[in-house]
Amino acid sequence: MITAIRQVRRAKGLTLEDVAARCTPPTTAQTIGRLETGTRTVSIGWLNRIADALGVTAAELVTLPDRPDLPVAATLDSHGVSAPRRTQSVVPPLATPGLVAVTVTSGVGDYRAGDAIWCETLAVDRFATALHRDVLVPLPAGRFVFGRLLDIAPDGTLGVLPPTVGARPQAIASPPWIARGIRLVRDL
Repeated sequence: MITAIRQVRRAKGLTLEDVAARCTPPTTAQTIGRLETGTRTVSIGWLNRIADALGVTAAELVTLPDRPDLPVAATLDSHGVSAPRRTQSVVPPLATPGLVAVTVTSGVGDYRAGDAIWCETLAVDRFATALHRDVLVPLPAGRFVFGRLLDIAPDGTLGVLPPTVGARPQAIASPPWIARGIRLVRDL
């Protein structure tokens, strides 16, 4: 299996030590290096551990022949723009099962018209992972609420603050699922 572990790690500006420390349980930089170079076989378990440590899906670490990566032409920081010191590439987003999207048709809050917000659906037992994040919450009759998840009451009622100016928090009683915003796709 050909992996893009090194490319993704470098694109995120992480060292082998950083990734090793972020793995659960932590491992050594030497092990991550061996998995990157292919001197050690990457099992599905390792692929999932490294993907979690890098904040990507396991599918994003597998290099497919028909999936082009984007070359990094420049880096931007507080000192300005400069050429990268090493060849880098960025892995384009990949849709996976369980994702839904919210499209923005007019600017509201931090979102602009034309934005697409990719959201990961969550079952009730994972709602707490979305606290203080933007979520999509289903309502009866095909309606939805979108906004910041403020709290989860013991009875399962969610407090959600819509992004519109002057909005008041809304209480939504025990929805069957929610979708947590994980990626903003914006044309410039």
